[in-house]
Amino acid sequence: MAQVIDEAQEAPVEVKIGVLHTPREIVLDSSQTPEEVEQLVAAALKSVDGQLSLVDDKGRRVIVPANLVAYVEIAQADVRRVGFATG
Repeated sequence: MAQVIDEAQEAPVEVKIGVLHTPREIVLDSSQTPEEVEQLVAAALKSVDGQLSLVDDKGRRVIVPANLVAYVEIAQADVRRVGFATG
């Protein structure tokens, strides 16, 4: 059972950021835990002139002014499988 938990913790986290006055959301996969991402979002939203700064799993940094963040969705990233299903 512990092995399954360890694998789940290593799975990338998908973060979707809705930005005010922008029709498309920002989507990135992060190697951080959902709790770490949530703490970064909360800290950015609490600060007066804050910025939400996240790094994706390829090392690219995304910076959004906190006052323009409409929403943040945090979920386990989909595991993409290659092959054919039988059945």
